[in-house]
Order: sequence, then C-alpha cells, then structure tokens
Amino acid sequence: MTAKKSERLIVKFITNQATTEEIEQLTAWLKEDENKIVFKDFIKINYAIEASLNTFDSSEVRKQLSERIQQEKNVFYKRRFSSFYKYAAVLIVALGGFYFYKNSGSEQVKQNVIVPRVDEIVLQFGNGTSENIDISEEKNVTDKDGNIIGKQEKNRLVYNRAFAEGELVYNTLKIPYGKKFEVQLSDGTIVHLNSGTSLKYPVQFVKNKSRQVYLTGEAYFEVSKDKSHPFTVNAEEVNVEVLGTKFNVDAYLNNSSTDVVLVEGKVSLSKDQKTSQVYLTPGFKGSNVNGESSFLTEQVNTEYYTAWVKGSLVFKNASFSDIIKKLERQYNVTFINRNKALGKEIFNARFDNEPIEVVLKYFSDSYKIDYDIDKDQITIK
Repeated sequence: MTAKKSERLIVKFITNQATTEEIEQLTAWLKEDENKIVFKDFIKINYAIEASLNTFDSSEVRKQLSERIQQEKNVFYKRRFSSFYKYAAVLIVALGGFYFYKNSGSEQVKQNVIVPRVDEIVLQFGNGTSENIDISEEKNVTDKDGNIIGKQEKNRLVYNRAFAEGELVYNTLKIPYGKKFEVQLSDGTIVHLNSGTSLKYPVQFVKNKSRQVYLTGEAYFEVSKDKSHPFTVNAEEVNVEVLGTKFNVDAYLNNSSTDVVLVEGKVSLSKDQKTSQVYLTPGFKGSNVNGESSFLTEQVNTEYYTAWVKGSLVFKNASFSDIIKKLERQYNVTFINRNKALGKEIFNARFDNEPIEVVLKYFSDSYKIDYDIDKDQITIK
C-alpha cells in the first residue's frame, strides 16, 4: 500500500467515512509494526499534541469499534465480520491517539481540526409555512388540509402520482451547503438536488398544461416522458424544455454562466421570449453567459458534470477559485484565499466521497498549498 493511500484510509477511518473494505485494508496494513508507528505519527502530526497520546482508553476504542461493526451489519453480509474481530485487537493496539479524536471536546485537541457547520434541509409549503427535514425519518407528507400528498423516505421525497384539476400549489425545497437531497415529483420525474440548491415545483401538475419547475443551484433531472405535458426548467435566465430526458443544470447565483449538460434525449435552451434558442443532443453542453443573449455549445464528457450525484467531485481544467466554491458547497465550510495568484491556477483532480481532510491534504502534498483551519473556516496562505 502506498503512503498516500494509507493516509487516505486513516483519515477516512477516524472521520467515520471508511467502508467495510477500507477498514479491512487498514487493519491488515496495521499488522506490521512499522506501520503502527506511521499511524501513530500521523495522528500526532495531524490531530493532537503529544500529551494526548498518553490518555488512550482501549476499552472505549473497543466499544466504538463494536458499534461501528454493528452499524455495518445492516448493509453487509454477516460472513464478512469474522475479519473485523480478528483485526480488532490490532486496531486497539495501534490506534494510540484515536480516543482523543473521538472525544474532540478535550482541551488537548489541536486547533486545525475541521468542524463543518450543520444546516437543515427546509421544505416550504404554498401557504408560506415551512418545516425542517430530518433525513433519518420516514413519514407522510400532507397538504394544508391534512390530505396525504406523498411521503418522505429518509433522504428523498416521493409525491403521489396525480394531476390537479384546479390551480397550482407549489412547494419549495431548500438544500443547504454540505447536503444533497432527492425528490420524485407527481409526474414521476426524479430530481437530484445538489448542495446550496432551491427547487420550486407544483405538488401536482395541472392536466393538459405544461409542467414547469424553478431552479436556483444545481440539479440532475430524470424527466418522465409525457408528450402532452412538456417539461420546462426555469433556471435563472435560461429555460430548458424537454419531453423526457436526463440532463444536468448548473445555475448557481454566483456562477458566471448557466450550464446545461445533456446525458440522454433532447432539450432546447432559450432565453425569455425565446429571443435565442438552441437544441442539445446527448454529450453536449449548452452555456449562457450572464447578461448575454446567445448560447455556446460544446461536446463534453458528461460524467465530469454529473459525478456529484454519486458523491464524487471532478475538476477538469478548473481554476482554484472555482474549486474552492464547490468545496464550500460540498462540505459546508468557508474558504478565505489570501493567495490571489493561486486562485487563477488550473487543476485537474477527482475525489470519490472523500472527507474534506483528504481533499486538503491532496492539494497540500501535490501542489504545496499551505493553509490554516479554524473550525469551519479554512484560510489559504
């Protein structure tokens, strides 16, 4: 195992983001005495002062490991767990500084541990009231009269399949930085909402009229086909019209342009009053620079633009300034970049469900980027 891979596994383990396979790789690696020393040194350098290593409680770590293993049983087959218990003793001996990290309220924890903000997903109803969504819950969603109009299935809302006879009633989902969410609209259309996104949509679409939703932020749409009810996404100054297709819309307020990437089907992009209109075919991106009337189109690798749906971050010829904007949304942290020249530098990188510590370490090791951390604020020097 390479040094960088072992560091990534260590960080993912102590931040509770390691998979079963990754924990097994780490415990197998820790069977070597020299790797235990590397592990302990990494903990000391990155997460605590020397004195913290003298306050290790092996029984507490054993308890935490057991809880981690028990949680995984809901996902993985039981036969996989003999290896967990076989390696548990190795982990308990090697972890050295793990207990202090899990109890981060200790005065001995180093200052540069990232503590992201935690904001709530908000569902706003047509009458102006709203409620926070707890993604651990499963419950019915009701209208103002108490009628069941859908259900919450943890991190997604599913509305009942039906068309309205009267006027439209809108709901709005507001997704904070650091979280993602999914909604299935009443026509069967599935919308994946990225962090920092707001989607306004009808609880039920009206029969024999077009389907329209309003987006600020980024979303990936899987539109249900219905020729008699065309589907339109109103994203800032751009309208995206479809019958049934899969596409990504990036329309954050602080973007310099609105970008639409088509994965499947066909869409048309237009400005208000359709003063300018273009059609996209799969594998193409259409962009409208803010304030301009025309569209630019180019062929792209769609995975770069849709990887976020599965939790990945892909940067292709991206400036560091654009990268830290996405990192702020992904992890709900704040960047202060004091290195103005660095902001213009171009980078290529991919991160698959990595904790923010791994991302920062990658830039630090690969590009000699220096930074300080104060809770949820990261200052680039």
